Formats: sequence, structure tokens, C-alpha cells
Amino acid sequence: MDTVIDYLFSNHDKLLYLLAGVSLLVELTLIGLSGPLLFFAMGCALTGALVSLNLISTWEMELLFVGIFTVLSSLLMWGPLKQFQGTGKVSDNSSDMIGQIVAVSETVTHSAGSVRHSGVNWTARLAEDSDNESIDVQQHVKICAVNGNILIVK
Repeated sequence: MDTVIDYLFSNHDKLLYLLAGVSLLVELTLIGLSGPLLFFAMGCALTGALVSLNLISTWEMELLFVGIFTVLSSLLMWGPLKQFQGTGKVSDNSSDMIGQIVAVSETVTHSAGSVRHSGVNWTARLAEDSDNESIDVQQHVKICAVNGNILIVK
């Protein structure tokens, strides 16, 4: 084991490549491509390439360049990675009732009410972003979410 450690300490480029690989592996398997270790891995890999080309020779400069490359890669790639991950808006498809148009059987407000779906009266309430304060009986509403046994309607 001492020979492997001695080898890595005498070949800093290989040590930097190993750090980059381990960081990337942890990033992809445990963290899920959220960024921090990905940028560190890029900094280590780029610095390792400069050490391999004999452009950097001291460990102080290696640490400096790992930091510089990590910051630069995070500044350049943060925006594109966030776009790649999506907007975060996911349509709710947890129930087949979502999207159905139903009749109001008891006036629906932000705190209480009832609608009729499939021959059953369901407890309902208005969605937080609803423009109305209440919806009267026999009006029709759209089910936009299900919270337990309460239908959220608009």
C-alpha cells in the first residue's frame, strides 16, 4: 500500500486525475449532478493536464489552479446545467380525477365545500391561486389537485 501512496505523491498529475475521478463518481452516484463535486472534478482534471504538460510544478500552484478552474467551471456551467435540469414544474398526475370538470353540490370556498364526482359527494376547497372567493351550487369547477380525500378545485 505504501508504494501506491508513494507513487501518487511523486506523480501529482495522477493524484489529481484520481481526485477528479472519485469526485465525479460521487457526484453522479450520490449527489445526482447538482454541481459542486462536478466543478471540483473539472478543476482537478484540468490542473492534472497542466501538471502532465509540465506547465505547473509546485503543489502550491496546483492548489491555486484547482481553485481557479473550479470557480471558472462553476461560473461557466451553472446556467446551462440548471436549464438541463428543467424548470421544476411537474404536472400532478397522482389521481385520475385531476383535470375533470365536476358540478358543485355545496358552495365551495377556500376552507370548505363539496363537489359531485362519479355519483359521490367529495369534500372540496378552492385552490390558493383561485380568483374566486366562493363558487355556488350547480356551477362547474375543474379539479386541479387531490390532497388526501379533499379535492382542490378552480
